[in-house]
Amino acid sequence: MDWNKWIRQIHRWLSIIFTLTVIANFATMAFGQPPAWVVYSPLLPLFLLLFSGLYMFVLPYAAKGRGAQRAGG
Repeated sequence: MDWNKWIRQIHRWLSIIFTLTVIANFATMAFGQPPAWVVYSPLLPLFLLLFSGLYMFVLPYAAKGRGAQRAGG
């Protein structure tokens, strides 16, 4: 498995973890004031999703740049 496939797979699993933490957050809010660690638990997967998502967003543009650079040079 190459690097891009690993990033995509990690991004998918992070999205599942993020969704579960958000559901847990709402579930605990239904029973009153949740502890701080539950409230802030979605932030870590969210930031990791941000970085992996930005990486995947930039990939096509980087590939175009490398292709144009190889063709021109």
